Amino acid sequence: MLKNYFKIAFKVMMRNKLFTFISLFGISFTLLFIVVVTAFIDHTLGPVEPETQLRRTLSVTMGLLESESGGTTLGPLFSPYFFKKYVKTLETPQKISLSSYHHPVVVYLENKKLKINLKYTDSEFWDILDFAFLEGRSYDKEQVDNIEPVAVINERVRDEYFLGQEAVGRFMEIEGTRFRVIGVVKNVSLLRIMPYADVWVPYLFSKSDLDQVTLIGGFPGWFALVMARDKRDFPQIKAEFQSKLQHIEFPEGRFKRILTNTSSYEEALARQIFRREDGNIGPFLAILLFLMVLFMILPAINLVNINISRIIERSSEIGIRKSFGASSLVLVGQFLIENIIITILGSILSLILAAIILGLINNSGYIAHSHLVINYRVFLTCILIAVFFGIYSGVYPAYKMSRLQPAEALQGVRR
Repeated sequence: MLKNYFKIAFKVMMRNKLFTFISLFGISFTLLFIVVVTAFIDHTLGPVEPETQLRRTLSVTMGLLESESGGTTLGPLFSPYFFKKYVKTLETPQKISLSSYHHPVVVYLENKKLKINLKYTDSEFWDILDFAFLEGRSYDKEQVDNIEPVAVINERVRDEYFLGQEAVGRFMEIEGTRFRVIGVVKNVSLLRIMPYADVWVPYLFSKSDLDQVTLIGGFPGWFALVMARDKRDFPQIKAEFQSKLQHIEFPEGRFKRILTNTSSYEEALARQIFRREDGNIGPFLAILLFLMVLFMILPAINLVNINISRIIERSSEIGIRKSFGASSLVLVGQFLIENIIITILGSILSLILAAIILGLINNSGYIAHSHLVINYRVFLTCILIAVFFGIYSGVYPAYKMSRLQPAEALQGVRR
């Protein structure tokens, strides 16, 4: 039976090539946009190297400070003092790292000027993140505590500064300090904001006053990575951190309330939008789902109209099959399968086009070291949306068709 449905579906598609082209174009264009956006989201927030341990990693990035006058300060704003006093002292996590965001600097080699992005980190940074080392190793806690001028660079800096030659053991001067290269890692995409940089050095080389008693951090901005022993420890980590914040001191004197937590990036973003600690993810996901459905409504309505036209065109077939005892359920199933087939074909076309577009973006250099791909998560998302799209746009036409009486269907041909 299913095999016959497939044969009928392909014959119907070839019989009216214009309807088939319009349907495939609408479906593939809609899914193309969704696939590209999904690939960006997965590449930014998914478990991609070096952030392969996201399943048990939280972070402290964004927050809100409310002043006595009712004003608020938002964004990545916390100081090294805040992180060392209220985050690094947490006892539940397995590892806690304090790092800066990357910032641009210029280095020179003879007459050559090279722009790089520099990040300050502690040794725990390398324990939490799984960088792929091409040469050497990362710096350890002893080297950080002893303020050794050591650095890890990416392959781009090795290729451009050291002309592609082995870099470990060689030196490069950054902001007046001569650093010894002890490791080379694969390039990390700019979209992975936590680990991204071209050069990583111990955080004690930062020009910031790391011990200044203030909650608000200065340039380049700081964040903490918190790795749990197991994901089941997340509630306890969050509770411990909130307990510390209950006794927080406001050295600036103008703040009265702080809103932040150890969280995923999505939770932190939702907190900034709703300005509350709990119950954010549900509404945040609902908004994203609503926007996605809203984007799909117009092409779905167009596909519904096309399907109704196709059904009217096939009214004689419906009448004859009903006359020979075909049930409404069988006919509905047939038309739904036909619609799902054409949406699957549209999704395959969208995947091919998306792969081309993502390749062009990767090669353009607009996003540093981007490696946007259609992995299994993106592929499954596309297929699931295609099936949903096929069912959603096919249910009403199929139901309308199944309600036709044999005589009405046959008369419809003659009208």
